[in-house]
Amino acid sequence: MGDPLGEESGPGAPHAPAGAGRRARTRRHAFRHSPFFPATVLLLIVAASAGLFAGSYTYAMANPTPHNIPTAVTGVPLSEIKRAEFVQGMEKALGAELRLRHFTTYEAARDAVDDQQVYAILQDRPGAAELDVSGASGATVAQLLTETAPEVGKTIGVPVPVVVKDINPLQKGDPRGLALFYITLAAVIVGFVGAIQMGVHASALNPAERIAFTAGYSLLGGFTIAAVVDWGLGAVRLPFTESWLILALTMFTSGMVFTMFNALFGRWAMLPTWGLMVLLGNPSSGGAVSWPLLPSLLGEIGRWLPPGASVNAQHAAVYFRHYQHFFPFAVLGAWAVLACAVFWAWRHRHPGGRDTSAAAPA
Repeated sequence: MGDPLGEESGPGAPHAPAGAGRRARTRRHAFRHSPFFPATVLLLIVAASAGLFAGSYTYAMANPTPHNIPTAVTGVPLSEIKRAEFVQGMEKALGAELRLRHFTTYEAARDAVDDQQVYAILQDRPGAAELDVSGASGATVAQLLTETAPEVGKTIGVPVPVVVKDINPLQKGDPRGLALFYITLAAVIVGFVGAIQMGVHASALNPAERIAFTAGYSLLGGFTIAAVVDWGLGAVRLPFTESWLILALTMFTSGMVFTMFNALFGRWAMLPTWGLMVLLGNPSSGGAVSWPLLPSLLGEIGRWLPPGASVNAQHAAVYFRHYQHFFPFAVLGAWAVLACAVFWAWRHRHPGGRDTSAAAPA
C-alpha cells in the first residue's frame, strides 16, 4: 500500500542531496585541476589589469594640475602690494600655491634652480617684474607659468608687461622633455621582461648565476638604450657613461624585483612586479608629468620607487650635471640590494636551478 502522506520511499531517496553535493564538489575539483581554471583566473586578471593600467596613467597624466610650485624671489619689489597681488593672481590662475623662497642675490636663486629646489625665479624691479622659468626642471610647469604670468600682470596693472624667459631650456631634440621618461620606461619594462625570459629559457641557472646574468643583460641593455637614443637618433645628448650606468642599474633593479617576487609568489610574480613598477612607479616617476603637477600622494611616492629614482638621476645627469644628488642612487641601490637579499634568502624556492653536486648513490 502507498504512503498515505505521499512521501517517496526507497533506499536511495534520503541520500539524493548528499549525492548532488558530491557531484558538485567533484565538478569543482575537476575544474580547479583542469587547464580552464588558470585560464579563467588569467582572463579576469588581464581584464582588471587593463582597466587599472589605463586608469593609473589617465589619473596621473591626462589633466595635470599644480598643487604647489616652489618659486624663488629676488630683487627689490615694485611694491609690496603689487607683489602680493601678482602672487595671489598667479595662485588663482594656476589653482596652486606658489611656495616663495627669498634669496638676496639672483646667483643664489639660480643655484637653487640648478639644485632643483625651485622651479622659477620671480625678479622684482622698480616698475617691472620678470619671471625666469626652467624648462629642464619641468616642461609642463614651465609652460603653465609662461602662459599665466603675462596675463596676471595685465590683470593687476603692472606698468611694464611681465617678461618670461627660459633660463634652462630643454634640448632641441626633446622639446617636450619626454625622452628621459621613455628611456627609463624601456629600462624598467625590458628589465623585468628579461628576468621573465631568463626564467623560461635559462631555468637551469642557479641563484648566483641568475643574478650575474641579470647584471650582464642590464649592462648591455643600458648601453644599447643610450647608444640608440644619443648616437643613433640624436634625440638627447647624454653624458654617456653616467646615463648608461643609470639605465643599467635601473634594468638590474627591475629584473631583480621580478626575480624576488618569483621566489616569493612563483608563477604569479608578474602581478606585484607590474603593479609596483608599471601601474604605480611609471606614472608617479615625474618623467611625463612633473612632480608638482601630479596628485600629491603620487608625487611623494614616486621619489621612493625605482622608476622615479631613475628619472630623477637621469634628469640631473643630463641637465644639472654639477648638482647631481645621492638620493636617487640610494633608492635604486636599496631596491636592488633588497631584491637580491630576499631572493637569496628564499633561493630554495627558486623555480629552477640544477644540482651541481656529485650524483647521489642509487
